[in-house]
Amino acid sequence: MKLVYLSIVINKDTPLYPGDALPKFEPTGDLKNYGFQDTYVSFNNHIGTHIDAPIHMFSDGKNLDQIPLEQFTGRGVYVKVENKKFDLEKVKQTDIREGDIVFFHTGMSDGLFEPDYYKSYPQIPEEIANYLVEKKVKMMGVDMGGVDHDFSIHRILLKQNILIIENLTNLAELEEKEFKIYAFPLKFELDASPVRVVAEIL
Repeated sequence: MKLVYLSIVINKDTPLYPGDALPKFEPTGDLKNYGFQDTYVSFNNHIGTHIDAPIHMFSDGKNLDQIPLEQFTGRGVYVKVENKKFDLEKVKQTDIREGDIVFFHTGMSDGLFEPDYYKSYPQIPEEIANYLVEKKVKMMGVDMGGVDHDFSIHRILLKQNILIIENLTNLAELEEKEFKIYAFPLKFELDASPVRVVAEIL
């Protein structure tokens, strides 16, 4: 069995969406003085690789804790995006089935620490988002800082309870592979959570 880790690390250097508060990692116990180590952690719940829930865009949408566990795991589908240009015909030629988890590999994660990481990513076309709705996938993800710049794609997908994962990494390892995705977030009664995304190569 081979497992591929698809999430970026969360620490003080993790790139932040413009306007988000800086994360805090403050020791509250140390081995020398207390015999144990623990840390107070404070950060925006959309930090790093994270899952968006429907309530992120809709007041009557579900929080993460209301979503069945089955939605966070399933058959994975890899779609390569050449030159940052999404192609509906290429997506249609991909074997996407109901209940799949579809990941788009743009290569943007290679520039995770570049100043324009959160500014220069391409927006997913609405026609592709609507196609994913038509195919009834359960989740989609990208190796970019977002799926849109105007929240239109968020609304199309989350309205249909299709969860969104942003800031994936290492997607190149999935090309031409069959794999299963495990993406369980913390059980927050919230609109999003950091998530440890793992692909099991079959």
